[in-house]
Amino acid sequence: MASALKEKTKLISTTEEWAALAKHVADIDQTHLRDLIQDPERCAKMVIEADGVYCDFARQRATDETMSKLYDLARAAGVKEKINAMFNGEHINNTEDRAVLHVATRAPKDKVINVDGRNVVPDVHDVLEKIKDFSDRVRNGEWIGETGKPLTDVVAIGIGGSFLGPLFVHTSLRTNPEAAEQARGRQLRFLANVDPVDVARSLNGLDPETTLVIVVSKTFTTAETMLNARTVRTWIKASLGENAVKKHMVAISTNLKLVEEFGIDPDNAFAFWDWVGGRYSVCSAVGMLPLSLQYGYETMEQFLQGAWAMDQHFANAPFEKNLPVTLGMLSLWNVSFLGCPARAILPYTQALAKLAPHIQQVAMESNGKGVSKEGLPLDYETGEIDFGEPGTNGQHSFYQLIHQGRTIPCDFIGIVKSQQSVYLKGEIVSNHDELMCNFFAQADALAVGKSAIELRAESCPDALIPHKTFTGNRPSLSILLPELNAFTTGQLLSLYEHRVAVQGFVWGVNSFDQWGVELGKVLATRVRTAMNTKRTKGEIMSPSDGFNPSTTSMLNRYLAGKAKLIYPEPKDVFPCDLIEGDECRPPTSYV
Repeated sequence: MASALKEKTKLISTTEEWAALAKHVADIDQTHLRDLIQDPERCAKMVIEADGVYCDFARQRATDETMSKLYDLARAAGVKEKINAMFNGEHINNTEDRAVLHVATRAPKDKVINVDGRNVVPDVHDVLEKIKDFSDRVRNGEWIGETGKPLTDVVAIGIGGSFLGPLFVHTSLRTNPEAAEQARGRQLRFLANVDPVDVARSLNGLDPETTLVIVVSKTFTTAETMLNARTVRTWIKASLGENAVKKHMVAISTNLKLVEEFGIDPDNAFAFWDWVGGRYSVCSAVGMLPLSLQYGYETMEQFLQGAWAMDQHFANAPFEKNLPVTLGMLSLWNVSFLGCPARAILPYTQALAKLAPHIQQVAMESNGKGVSKEGLPLDYETGEIDFGEPGTNGQHSFYQLIHQGRTIPCDFIGIVKSQQSVYLKGEIVSNHDELMCNFFAQADALAVGKSAIELRAESCPDALIPHKTFTGNRPSLSILLPELNAFTTGQLLSLYEHRVAVQGFVWGVNSFDQWGVELGKVLATRVRTAMNTKRTKGEIMSPSDGFNPSTTSMLNRYLAGKAKLIYPEPKDVFPCDLIEGDECRPPTSYV
């Protein structure tokens, strides 16, 4: 029995397939990308296209043999079986005993996806129908505010996955002509940080009479979200009265009791489920409600269809033609075998400016783990440090390090047809063509580099040759989308979600929990209690309060910097034109 358990829980690094890849690194070290990308047969093989999403990974440090060994490792790790288990609603999130079914949030109505013997797709579509009905009524002026004005401005309050995913999609669609037309005359803003500066910026210039607020919290207890919600509720009540809350605030939550106690009509609460993780919740009410209010439900339905198209590709395509599987295995190869700890996400479109921050959470919260699902310490590296910036901004920021410093694999993302077109008389290329020239050139520059021989042939001074040499052999992959619209945004989201899952499936970690975020929140509760005590009594921190000397010293410096140590008589304060004027500015003694 003990032997069987040991066999079941062994790490993937103990397998023959892992050992074969580890040995294969020496072969790859004898190659250089400047030579590999000259092989037309290899380049042709290292392209996968799925429903218009074109991916060229010929600039990865990999050969046919590498890819074969990576797919063998995926099979040894049971990736196909784990994909099936996820789509079948099995409780693959073992530490929380939950299914992982964000794919169900974009499933067509006629699909059957069971969780604990119950088809959840009808539940999903009940919520989607409610979103459609509500967003239509708000957008057409049937649902109006307390003073009879239409609600044209939406503030979505949420943090983490309740913020980063919807913001990514919103930023992607803002300048798409069709989506922008649907959003004409409307505003969508997001409030995430508990910092009152974020509150001030989110509410700046808004009129409570035309503002609808969405509070996103599954349990309705998330500390930062609920403090922001209470702050904005005060802003609404001060201007429009107590009864206005029911017309100006709605919730995305499963805790109807707390929703009602807050003052929101439970009928205006939109459900989501414990089998949808926060960072995977964009396609649930978390993203669909605010985005449907901004762009119309029909636009966002296309977004769901795009995500589902990639879901189906992931579930059904063979590994060798499967985009999420292939890209996931290449990322694993770079991290665990080639020793690359980071990845740069480099979209050559400003509309994808918020993709990297969203994928930071999806990837780093999912796979930033040090133990296996069974609790065994890992003897290999997992996870990536994700960062990125749209081209060409990033070129003038951190590309120096990418070209001549650390080796950081890059994802280049380009768009064939720009959302906006500018072509000035006298210019040899359009603005978008200029952008895309950099997209093509940067990937080759990283792969090929520039040698000392080439520099001497250009009469480069000897003293500068070491500084102007580019080693090359730096891996990247290039993704081309035909255009950036709601459908392709959904495809891109699903591609990255499943790519992360594949890595976790092979590494043997639970990509769907996030225990690492808990400890800091628990300690913050202790600090909050101490802060209240000291500022109520007018005392400073002492060693007896239980904090280490460093934290005690920093807390006292913070308290000493306040205009008044003792809290003044409590009263409601709230941002009101804080940036443009001072009439509602809270006193500096306790902000």
